[in-house]
Amino acid sequence: MASQTLYLLPASLGEEDSASVLPATYRDIIAPLRFFFVEEARTARRFLRKAGFTADFDGVTFVPVNEHNRHLGIDELLLQNGLDSRQLPEQMGLLSEAGLPCVADPGATVVAWAHAHGLTVKPVCGPSSLFLALMASGLNGQCFAFQGYLPADPEGRKKRIKQLEAWSQQQHQTQIFIETPYRNAHLWESLVSTCRAGTRLCVAKNLCMPQEEIRTMRIADWKQAGAPDFHKENAVFLLLAD
Repeated sequence: MASQTLYLLPASLGEEDSASVLPATYRDIIAPLRFFFVEEARTARRFLRKAGFTADFDGVTFVPVNEHNRHLGIDELLLQNGLDSRQLPEQMGLLSEAGLPCVADPGATVVAWAHAHGLTVKPVCGPSSLFLALMASGLNGQCFAFQGYLPADPEGRKKRIKQLEAWSQQQHQTQIFIETPYRNAHLWESLVSTCRAGTRLCVAKNLCMPQEEIRTMRIADWKQAGAPDFHKENAVFLLLAD
């Protein structure tokens, strides 16, 4: 499979026009592809159409790789879909559900498989909510860490927040994390009730969309201002303890 190429294909972050956040060459890259690793075939088809993909989907293969099956090896996953890894096309795509593949996304297992089998891996430019939030936060962009999701239970979440705040102060390191939209308000409440008054917190919502909102304040000021109206929206949280 040494001559094969896996394209890492970003997606728009919401319902915004994909042409505003993806490179002009994107349509040319996806046009010849007939094989995609995706999180969900239905949403992948919808996005590809919006991005200008015109081929008949009857001739396109979608292999789902998501939180339900990523514990399986990719070769095993291909077999479950009636496919032989030795007979895959020369060009394939890995399509993220939103933003960049493999960043807060299960696609890393596919990329690891590609490297192990000698494929050429080609990342394609696109939007990253994490880096857009970091850029706009005013926090330290020289030293930062993405922590993924914090614990769902309130006590575990507060313990983790205290740990991240301590690390942030010791290393002057921006801590970046995300949450499922319906728990954003709970996370914000845990942050303002746990962090010190002088710690800076950025909440970046709906990046690249018309209702985008990015605010950085110290915890004491957040307590006075009150919680953002999350409305089950996508958000990125960043904190820096000075």
